[in-house]
Amino acid sequence: MQLKLRKSYITPQQSELAELPHIMQVRTKKLHHMLFRTLYQGTTSYIIQIQITITKDTKVPNACLFTINKEDHTIGNIIKSQLLKDPQVLFAGYKVPHPLEHKIIIRVQTTPEYSPQEAFTNAITDLISELSLLEERFRVWTEMPFFV
Repeated sequence: MQLKLRKSYITPQQSELAELPHIMQVRTKKLHHMLFRTLYQGTTSYIIQIQITITKDTKVPNACLFTINKEDHTIGNIIKSQLLKDPQVLFAGYKVPHPLEHKIIIRVQTTPEYSPQEAFTNAITDLISELSLLEERFRVWTEMPFFV
């Protein structure tokens, strides 16, 4: 028995490319929402559950622990990577205390003239602007004739 292919047959590679704009839009919107919620949680803390708790690290000078609830490795790794780009940050790392706990703990140590809270806020702000630029470039790319 021989299969006849229709003229409108789409190869698996073409089908994946056709879904790419939608998948990227969903993922970038979700990431943008997570970063925005992380940065501006203080202004809406009366409406929603407090998302971030900041505690001073007693073991290391000029260091803080940022506990972010309801997040995982995705946002932890992105924030850690952005923090390490800052020359004033001496150490940045994160951990998930337990796989069943939906929170991450980010440890940040900075130079004495730069606070960990300032470094964290700057990292989140930079990530939001990078993500906005990525969304804009992706929107321009999807409007190219290949996807139309």
